[in-house]
Amino acid sequence: MFRLIGDFGVDLGTANVLIYAERRGIVLREPSVIAVDKNTGKILQVGAAARNMLGRTPGNVVAIRPLREGAISDYEMTERMLSSFFKKISRFSLIKPRVIVSVPSGITEVEERAVIQAATNAGARQVYLIEEPLAAALGAGMDLSGANGKMVVDIGGGTTDVAVLSMNGIVVSNSIKVAGDAFDDAIIRYLRRRYSVLVGTNTAEEIKMAVGTVYEGSESVTMRAKGRDLKTGLPREIDVSSSDVLEALRRSARQILDAVMDALEHTPPELVADISQNGIVLTGGGSQIRGMVQLVEERTGIPARVADDAESCVALGCGKSLKWISSMQEGTINIARRKLMEEG
Repeated sequence: MFRLIGDFGVDLGTANVLIYAERRGIVLREPSVIAVDKNTGKILQVGAAARNMLGRTPGNVVAIRPLREGAISDYEMTERMLSSFFKKISRFSLIKPRVIVSVPSGITEVEERAVIQAATNAGARQVYLIEEPLAAALGAGMDLSGANGKMVVDIGGGTTDVAVLSMNGIVVSNSIKVAGDAFDDAIIRYLRRRYSVLVGTNTAEEIKMAVGTVYEGSESVTMRAKGRDLKTGLPREIDVSSSDVLEALRRSARQILDAVMDALEHTPPELVADISQNGIVLTGGGSQIRGMVQLVEERTGIPARVADDAESCVALGCGKSLKWISSMQEGTINIARRKLMEEG
């Protein structure tokens, strides 16, 4: 039976894609991975099933993460992945949906066009863009309508976006390509150097989630991890402690804090005073690593907290912004980006 599906809000993340459907809430949460047969070009799996194939595929099958550091690195695969997701949740829809897609605040015009075109070709009727920190703040339930300054730090998979917001707009923003993926890579490099053991990306992520910390005062815990001994080439198990992960993530955590401090330094004094009273809100999957709140508070001297359902904040914010599509209020969804779509 055919039905009207409504419009979509899409958190097009480097690690995960979340889709918010109008009147239905978040209807899809899948890893940003697609598995393809190289010989035939046929899509074998998309999302979680494809992610499980990373590092495990035969020669003719390749599992791809088509987004890197917050931007599209493989345009065709991104389009095909989105098309699969859109069809999955709007199979019986009468008309194509309008779509709002989140993008990092540091995205270039070329990257914007790539996102718009990929979403359009994947099945969207119209495509609008919203900056991730603004979407994250909306999804975290922050009231941005007044002149009172608020600060959000969104630590995603490919990028960390820091923004000071006021009156439904971004006053100051900073985006760096250091986030969850950089954490995983740092853990892989550290274990290789410290124990001469090579682990895969999935294992590094499991370590990060189980024993990861970025603050020296955090409780020490340990887990067993399996990898390949670089000297013998044989399987090997090692005990990885939270102090190991702390050492591995020290540099990445410092870069995120530097981005936060840089944003504060470029913020008008009146808004800094507001932020010191309102506190800093952390969103994104990377914000949930142990010790991040304490580290931010220690460096800035400002209270901080992790938003409820931090991983979903950007998608929820995209969903909340759907009501602005018709009016296209300046400062909320940039009108210039709408023109990019119309002219393209």
